[in-house]
Amino acid sequence: MKREFIYEEAPFPSCHGATIEAVPGGLVVAWFGGTQEKHPDTEIWLSRRSESGWSPPEKLTRESHACWNPVLYDDAGRLLLFYKVGPSPRAWWGRTMFSDDGGTRWSEAADLPHGLLGPIRSKPVRLPDGRVLCPSSTEDDGWQVHLEWYSRKGWLRTASVEDPEALGAIQPTVLVHTEAHIQLLCRTRSGVLAASHSRDSGITWSPLEATALVNPNSAVDAVGLTDGRFVLVHNPTSKPEESWGGLRTPLTISVSRDGAHFEQVAILEEAPGEYSYPAVIAAPDGGVDVVYTWRRSRIRYAHLAASELEN
Repeated sequence: MKREFIYEEAPFPSCHGATIEAVPGGLVVAWFGGTQEKHPDTEIWLSRRSESGWSPPEKLTRESHACWNPVLYDDAGRLLLFYKVGPSPRAWWGRTMFSDDGGTRWSEAADLPHGLLGPIRSKPVRLPDGRVLCPSSTEDDGWQVHLEWYSRKGWLRTASVEDPEALGAIQPTVLVHTEAHIQLLCRTRSGVLAASHSRDSGITWSPLEATALVNPNSAVDAVGLTDGRFVLVHNPTSKPEESWGGLRTPLTISVSRDGAHFEQVAILEEAPGEYSYPAVIAAPDGGVDVVYTWRRSRIRYAHLAASELEN
């Protein structure tokens, strides 16, 4: 396993919520950084990786409120950045900007249409019919999961996914089984991940159900591989969230062929501390590229080759 820090020094003490995307010639990673989460000086920062290494952190935004949870997505060669702005997750709104040169130059930021937040933490997925499905959630009226998508016809959103067990779910990640069958895995307040399934390409969704995957109320991310397996990056502990500093550990990688039964194949971090909010994409060599928060002070990158994902 290859691991390295995106940066050793930065003009901010705290960071979180990294996202990663592949671009011609390398990788782009973004995160939010500032005095601390929620502080008005928290902005979106970016670094690009080429053969010469990672570029120094570059501040992308100039917002009057705190920035949160960036999500990078390559939409047919145009690199999109979605992020949230606001004093808290209960009062934030969605913003976006784009780059047509792999993340070097960026457009001005713009608000998303009213009532839409975009992908809340995990990356969108393009469906065969051309729609881009954005996993999303809200926190202003309890924790609720919903889906948004955009196409040439504009933006739409689903109703909130039913939560009959009151699991308290947010921040879904998407697993595409077939053109029609799509699955969500969601962080919850209930010590487990929750799942929902769509059998009609994301139009309607089954009620959320608890899975056997334990979770300490911490974000997860997943990606599908070309061989049909799914890779999940997560904190496999169900201890309560009140002690995040010591309990968002270990951070591990698991694989599954059905989206329900996962087997651990690697440990990214297992020392005391917080290792959380992973983002994962498939790599050209059949492996995966991962970024995650390292003790709220740095962003760490890891690459696992295909051979390291065998179970």
